[in-house]
Amino acid sequence: MLNIVLFGPPGAGKGTQSQKLIEKYNLIHLSTGDLLRSEIAAGSELGLKAKSLMDSGLLVPDEVVIGMIANKVKEHTHASGFIFDGFPRTVPQAQSLDKLLQDNGTEITAMLALKVDDEELTKRLLLRGQTSGRPDDQNEELIRKRVQEYNTKTTPVADFYAGQGKFFAVDGIGEIDEIFDQLCQHIDSLKQ
Repeated sequence: MLNIVLFGPPGAGKGTQSQKLIEKYNLIHLSTGDLLRSEIAAGSELGLKAKSLMDSGLLVPDEVVIGMIANKVKEHTHASGFIFDGFPRTVPQAQSLDKLLQDNGTEITAMLALKVDDEELTKRLLLRGQTSGRPDDQNEELIRKRVQEYNTKTTPVADFYAGQGKFFAVDGIGEIDEIFDQLCQHIDSLKQ
């Protein structure tokens, strides 16, 4: 089973590249945001718990998110693999994900990180903000804060996977297909 954590700051191109990877390797896309919305819409026990917390302005705790991911992993036991988007964001989440996958007879194959410098990210997000309608993509100060938050909070997760020999960085600046080819080279070298 091929299990990829696609990593990178806002605006790095994760959405674009994850779609291409999903198509090429027949992976199931696990986005924590999508999972939360889906569980809430379904009215599941986890969804109701998450909605109650979110309605109170609280973050959804790791165990609830891991529970949602566990449901999806169990639902797709015959999948070729998963691509994790927006998760894990902390070392405890990475440890929980490793345990969950191990309990299901699999593991993370690789963390692929799209590296893009802060100035390029800011330009990309401001450009995206002109068409996305997202207010957080239209304010340069907010963008810089989001990128700084990402850099501060997620570096330990990259170190966690690097310690397992599973971290691979790819330059996220260039042609979409060239970046995709670099990601595929890493994946294909791991599958041999």
